[in-house]
Amino acid sequence: MPPELLWFTLAGFIAEMIDGSLGMGYGVSATTLLLSLGLPPAKASASVHTAEVFATGMSAAAHYRAGNVDWSLVRRLLIPGAIGAVIGAYILTSIPGQKIKPWIAAYLLVMGILILARATRAGEVRKEHRHLLPLGFVGGLLDAIGGGGWGPIVTGTLIARGNQPRTTIGSVNFSEFFITLAGAITFLLTIGISTWVPVIGLALGGSVAAPISAIVAKRIPARPLMVAVGVLVILLSLRTIFLALR
Repeated sequence: MPPELLWFTLAGFIAEMIDGSLGMGYGVSATTLLLSLGLPPAKASASVHTAEVFATGMSAAAHYRAGNVDWSLVRRLLIPGAIGAVIGAYILTSIPGQKIKPWIAAYLLVMGILILARATRAGEVRKEHRHLLPLGFVGGLLDAIGGGGWGPIVTGTLIARGNQPRTTIGSVNFSEFFITLAGAITFLLTIGISTWVPVIGLALGGSVAAPISAIVAKRIPARPLMVAVGVLVILLSLRTIFLALR
């Protein structure tokens, strides 16, 4: 067994615990690891999306069993998100995704601040389902281009609008399986996978963490969950902006 497989498995477990309980973070954290090991952006994104198919599949099933899925959200997010993921995967094979990451991060920074502001207002959780088709498309597009972003963009935007955190996270994670699958198939048909060790490790760790993280998302009260999501979005955004400026 390759010695690095254990580290990839641990990374997959941590990434899915963050993603499954907060609705974001798997692609960003896993892609960062692969880039630090020298994989080019397109190969790193392809490996993460391939591994994420297994983790998001387990996560989708776990959130469904936990009752965290709002089907009205899923119906509006899934198809445009999958279309965006296919287009984004094609774009990444010819255009460096790093160039647009600072712009994505700036948007997410604003979303994180809005989420924290929303968390300070008691009793304002509501259903806000406007403009879900373009939101799903942009989330899928930027997720494929940047190696992660579906959760921060879609979950962050919906919670910032005032949607219930538990069902928002569950619905976005359920939809994410199909968005990830569409992106992974596109990557496999265009550039393929150069090494399967990261894919296997990330998939194993993510699959183990998925049912645990769904229970965590169900049991954490709305306000601390919103604070956690907001802080995570802000930190990830600031990190991306710092790296771009450096």
